[in-house]
Amino acid sequence: MKIALLGYGKMGKVIERIALERGHEIVLRKDHDSSFNGLENADVAIDFSVPDSAVANISECLNNDIPVISGTTGWLANYPKMVELCEEKKGSFIYGSNFSLGVNVFFELNEYLAKMMANLKQYKVSMEEIHHTQKLDAPSGTAITLAEGVIKHTDYANWTLETPISNEIHIEAKRIENVPGTHSIFYDSEVDQIEIKHTAHSREGFALGAVIAAEWLIGKKGVFTMKDVLFNGSKL
Repeated sequence: MKIALLGYGKMGKVIERIALERGHEIVLRKDHDSSFNGLENADVAIDFSVPDSAVANISECLNNDIPVISGTTGWLANYPKMVELCEEKKGSFIYGSNFSLGVNVFFELNEYLAKMMANLKQYKVSMEEIHHTQKLDAPSGTAITLAEGVIKHTDYANWTLETPISNEIHIEAKRIENVPGTHSIFYDSEVDQIEIKHTAHSREGFALGAVIAAEWLIGKKGVFTMKDVLFNGSKL
């Protein structure tokens, strides 16, 4: 499989190493200032860039019939436009707020717990996410996905970084040097606290998941999620 890397920072370099270990070839390493020269040779593109570049990167791929995986967060106001473009071009697109296999299991656990807790109104939900200081967006895309998972099954209507009102989930976003990513969900009552937590030890899990998603996407058409990858025959 020939891969175009759109974004060649720390994550891009880890993805490159894992892709090469799995027998793939890198045909483009694009940073913020370089061109798309070489994209036409790719079987698939993996975008781990920055919020300001993601839409242009994804659009370039879809307009050139290159399947694209995006793990960049902070641009989701434009996600519906990318879905529309993918459908118009009959392309292939996966966006994931987090490609770690463990985090995607955590997403499912989070929703299951939310369903269990939905009728226990004495518990109030809050969240905390911690990332490295180079992460530009807050809260993280992963935290937003987790909040949306709770909202889907409860009376909560929104999340906030500010002081919450009764139907909002407060997310505490912290930036600490050299922390790959930690996400915690708390259910607090007057008598106890229930907590579920995922802690990443390195970028390896995110990178491996992105490469697995790219392998899975080849030959498919449409807009998919990491749930499709995990539960529809990918080689983990």
